[in-house]
Amino acid sequence: MISAWLLMTALLQAGAPSAATGDTDALLGLERTWNEAHLHSDAAALERLWAVDFIVIVPRMETITRATAVAMARSGRLRFERYETSDVQVRIYGATSVVTGRMQRTRRTNDTLVHDDWQFTKVYIRTGDGWKVVLFQASERPEPDDPAKTR
Repeated sequence: MISAWLLMTALLQAGAPSAATGDTDALLGLERTWNEAHLHSDAAALERLWAVDFIVIVPRMETITRATAVAMARSGRLRFERYETSDVQVRIYGATSVVTGRMQRTRRTNDTLVHDDWQFTKVYIRTGDGWKVVLFQASERPEPDDPAKTR
């Protein structure tokens, strides 16, 4: 597993984000592929996106390894009716990229619809096969301030 310390060390050593337009476009394309693959239950596309040591950390679930994520994708038991991202930002640090944004999705688990509104971070690494996701982490988006509430 990648530790936060190792990740931060790699990013600091890589220096400031680069302005590689081609890489930014490629990563934004991979983000679209990620969303479409989830929406259409395309396990093969997801497997191509995920690095060998890929992990997932999301609310209300244990940490998920690549093997578990692949098994879940192949099972077809998890269906998405909505899978959209917005406010996507790409930062490239040499062979590492950090992609952040907002994710809104609706998934069907058994006969129950679950709506997720998350802020997410994905860490990509450049490999011989192109960019691969090594980490997907999400957290609940904070509730917007409600002016009707008393502080």
